[in-house]
Amino acid sequence: MSELPLHKLHVEAGDGHHWKLLAVVPEQPRARLLWLPAMGVAARHYLPFALGLAQRGIATFIHDWRGNGTSSLRPSRQHDWGYREVLELDLPASTAVMTQHLHGLPQIIGGHSLGGQLACCHLGLNPDSATRLWLVASGSPYWRAFPPRSRWWLPMAYRFLPWLADRRGYLPGHRIGFGGNESRSLIHDWARSALSGRYAARGLDADLEAAMAPVRVDAHAVVLGRDWLAPASSTRFLLSKLPRSSHRIECLDSRALHARADHFAWMKQPQAVIDRLAAQDA
Repeated sequence: MSELPLHKLHVEAGDGHHWKLLAVVPEQPRARLLWLPAMGVAARHYLPFALGLAQRGIATFIHDWRGNGTSSLRPSRQHDWGYREVLELDLPASTAVMTQHLHGLPQIIGGHSLGGQLACCHLGLNPDSATRLWLVASGSPYWRAFPPRSRWWLPMAYRFLPWLADRRGYLPGHRIGFGGNESRSLIHDWARSALSGRYAARGLDADLEAAMAPVRVDAHAVVLGRDWLAPASSTRFLLSKLPRSSHRIECLDSRALHARADHFAWMKQPQAVIDRLAAQDA
């Protein structure tokens, strides 16, 4: 697995923000995947996943979020951004570099947690950018899409985190144990979707909900059995944003995963997830 070369491709957005797109490309790829991380998770943490997919013929390009990993920016009172910058500037730039490096193959987009949500939004704005969507431990944060045991306290958390981000100038995620250090506008956009059930980006003219509705892709989601952050109900709610797409949801328990079936453990033991997602490409 380690014999496959790792490419670090320079990407620059229109506003000067730059980062590295990590790419693992097999000798004879059959498809290419743009992978979007969870909130606060650097791209490098998905390298075991990317290497395993490359062994199955899937060239995998891992995006780094603005403010994380190889990004040239860090959130602060002076540096702020939200979904608009990610959707209008960063993801199109990573897509363009991926296409320059490798083109002419079936295109997949996918993501973990927030990455899966923004993959859906990206498809709404760019419906021809992929024919397949892969979600792992990803669902809408909408509080009503969660089981009753979580539903009662989530709205309080969704109001507290933006307040904390405004007070500090950014969300100190590393300190409070939720995500990474995140920009306050991104947390506001995320919390808005969590409270309302609708996706929107401050400053973005497009109606994301209306844009996602006509998208036609083959969507395949993997849910982890003990993942309270993205239960199956939240995944189903997220996929309901793409009513014209085909949907397939599989749930993996700890026995199938060979690890605790929670939100993050699969990243170190990704083989079962890879087997499910890549099965149709075998």
